[in-house]
Amino acid sequence: MKSPLNKGLALAVVSAGAASCAPQAEEPMHRMNVIYILADDLGYGDLGCTGSTKILTPNIDRMRAEGMLFTQHYSGSTVSAPSRSVLMTGQHTGHTPIRGNREMEGEGQTPLPAGTCTLGRMFRQAGYVTGAFGKWGLGYPGSEGDPVYQGFDRFYGYNCQRESHRYYPTHLWDNLERVELEKNRDGACGSYAPDLIHTEALRFIRENRDKPFFLFLPVTLPHAELLVPDDEIIRSYRGKFGEKPYLNRGGDYGPKTTVAGYCSQPEPYATFAAMVTRLDRYVGEVFAELKELGLDKNTLVLFTSDNGPHREGGADPDFFNSSGPFRGVKRDLYEGGIRLPLIAWAPGRIEARSTSEHVCAFWDMLPTFAEIAGAELPDTLLQDGISIVPTLTGAGQQPEHDYLYWEFHEAGGKQAVRQGKWKGVRQGVKKNPDAPIELYDLSTDLHEDRNVAEQYPEVVEKIAAIMQSARTESEIFKF
Repeated sequence: MKSPLNKGLALAVVSAGAASCAPQAEEPMHRMNVIYILADDLGYGDLGCTGSTKILTPNIDRMRAEGMLFTQHYSGSTVSAPSRSVLMTGQHTGHTPIRGNREMEGEGQTPLPAGTCTLGRMFRQAGYVTGAFGKWGLGYPGSEGDPVYQGFDRFYGYNCQRESHRYYPTHLWDNLERVELEKNRDGACGSYAPDLIHTEALRFIRENRDKPFFLFLPVTLPHAELLVPDDEIIRSYRGKFGEKPYLNRGGDYGPKTTVAGYCSQPEPYATFAAMVTRLDRYVGEVFAELKELGLDKNTLVLFTSDNGPHREGGADPDFFNSSGPFRGVKRDLYEGGIRLPLIAWAPGRIEARSTSEHVCAFWDMLPTFAEIAGAELPDTLLQDGISIVPTLTGAGQQPEHDYLYWEFHEAGGKQAVRQGKWKGVRQGVKKNPDAPIELYDLSTDLHEDRNVAEQYPEVVEKIAAIMQSARTESEIFKF
């Protein structure tokens, strides 16, 4: 039960108490500022630099041109909360505390446990100022999972991911203070929440320019609902696409607006494109802020998405080829649901226009950022990640994963394993833990069209063993 309480990046791991982080020897990217920008439901193919021909993303494209693109990078999960938990803890979904979108009564989701060693806590103990701005989804307001209790000095945004279904919400959260958005009273559309959140994120950069900082930016765009202010961005897309209106009369704004709904949208294609371009403008304004403050030479910026593209609220990922060359969307464990581009930018530290095929995932961010911050992770910490600093800098030998593992607790339960060129997917786990495993050779079948399980029984057997051994049972998230 909940207890009532009144222009950064995060991570978490369960431990008996707060983890301590001692200094290490200096590394090639030692003590850089870190900004981690996490889009919401942005597909692999929604950026110009990854193949989009319909959506303009000039700032992100420039970031890619000046930095490194990881083409085999994976999200923590195929939906929001577990993906963020993986990012926070450095543990994949077989170990991380939050493995599904489990709602709490009222406002918020299942909280990260107290004492979790999070990215926020790790950076703070390493002497960084920490901030998170956007969508949290890892603990209801005032709970032990609230960002202010998970290592963040400042949080501003949606604590509850369900509340983030609305772009003109009744309120946001500033640490533990509920901020009423008066211009949105009675279902009015006066204050566009992503703009408010972005303004506070830029303020965080300015106010902490003389200190090492970690900025976690889990931007809500382009998550459904499909809605942006009527400005020059959406006007630039109007009339470019054949539009079929999306109607959801029960979800339209007004005095009876409900949190869970999505509004009707007469121009879903133009609006979705405008949402992605607005996200791109936010990214550009972050870079402008860094340059103006002289921080661009000592800041590592990373950009990715929390999972694959969605179909809610009138979105049409097929029209935009949002999944790129991959099969599947959000809630799938096929590549389209979990493989997302990672772009890393640090002039003078990361080679411009470089591309990496290194296989990595959200759970690699904890050891990566610990190395950059000069922090030593606790010996008691169960770690699934491997630092990617050698790949970022081109210095030293990059260790490789033996395998990557995912589990998903909706749609009947699913598991997936990536090992080398092989990808195994198991469906319907809740009814049958030993359900048949689909096997795909990603070196010749990137779209996962040809199930070759019968031809390679020995590979299937190895993947089945990984699916059993890679996880610990959770009291909350059970198959």
